[in-house]
Amino acid sequence: MPRAPSARSSTVTSSSKAASATAGSVRLPAADLATARKIVLDLLAIPGLSGDEKAVADRVVKWLREAGCPMAAIAFDSAHTKTPVKGNVGNLIVQLPGTLPGPRRLLMAHMDTVPVCLGAKPVVAGKFVKSADPKTGLGGDDRAGVAVVLATAVQILKSKLPHPPLTLMFGIQEEIGLYGARFVKAADLGRPKLAFNFDGGGVEKITVGATGGYRLDISIEGIPSHAGVAPEKGVSAIAIASLAIASLVENGWHGLVEKEGKRGTSNVGVIHAGSATNVVAASATLRAEARGHDAAFRGKIVKAIEKAFADAAKKVRSVDGKTGKVTVEGRLDYEAFRLADDEPCVVAAREAVRGIGLTPRLDISNGGLDANWMAANGVPTVTLGCGQMEIHTMNEKLDLAAFENACRVALRLATQGA
Repeated sequence: MPRAPSARSSTVTSSSKAASATAGSVRLPAADLATARKIVLDLLAIPGLSGDEKAVADRVVKWLREAGCPMAAIAFDSAHTKTPVKGNVGNLIVQLPGTLPGPRRLLMAHMDTVPVCLGAKPVVAGKFVKSADPKTGLGGDDRAGVAVVLATAVQILKSKLPHPPLTLMFGIQEEIGLYGARFVKAADLGRPKLAFNFDGGGVEKITVGATGGYRLDISIEGIPSHAGVAPEKGVSAIAIASLAIASLVENGWHGLVEKEGKRGTSNVGVIHAGSATNVVAASATLRAEARGHDAAFRGKIVKAIEKAFADAAKKVRSVDGKTGKVTVEGRLDYEAFRLADDEPCVVAAREAVRGIGLTPRLDISNGGLDANWMAANGVPTVTLGCGQMEIHTMNEKLDLAAFENACRVALRLATQGA
């Protein structure tokens, strides 16, 4: 979860603005913040749940084309055809040839939002952007990131600013499994050497690592019977689930898991079971997860969950000794990663943040990011915030000062040469 930017970190003084305009003897452009604000308000108003990002992608393309981006530079991949939710558009990828020497740089953000943001009506309220409808979230996660990347590209195109080779990626289906980043190909991105993802918090928070996540779908088959006439003939799937979860809690394998000097987390988050109070529950389905930065320890958490349910199934028996059956299907959602402090993208991000007068701080996330799969796909990626606060809630807002700082940093990252 992103942290709210502090008052100290969300503003830039006159002296720091001057610092951001120069790097040694090289004059750097000032970010076009007026256009950036227009773009973010425009994008926030467009519905775009995971799998339904096409309208957002079309608007991004419209902004790019009006800024002079050639159609030949714009492409969509087929990531949406590989996802569990069959989407209506793939990742939007834009490749711009460089006018300065240097390795290719990637700027990226995801287009989808969570359901609570459907119907958002963005309005400026003082120093923040909020939804005018109090029953909806804003969708700053991650339309603010999309706006940062898009505003940077629009300014470069319109003003013909010098820049190294650039790739822009506007990803899909991040919120439901990081699928855009999972299925993108490094070759389709031009194999960038430095990559920057904009998503969550203040720009001075540079996320260089994140936990890995594993999902489990658990099915329990019990034996139905009349709960009043012959309950002893049944095997309750709900009882099996209850015993398993209780065992996990009692033995320290649920919630924050700390064992053998290692840390991880687990959670049983979804349960569907039963049909009536007078029927011994014949089935139950549960969804659980395990997270951890250490893959081997995360694997122990997964095994503990599997064992708890298997053991619980043996304990619940009918009068004639019959038991239920448990089936567990698991999958890796994303693997953990940690970038070295001297990774080129980390060095560049820190320099860019310092360049606008802020103090960068390296962060490790306990949630998944598109950067998890980018690293797995051979593109080491740092994540920088762009002012989103209280995401995934109806109280969500966008800190405009922090958003503008992100625009300043993004422009520096996109226009630096070798």
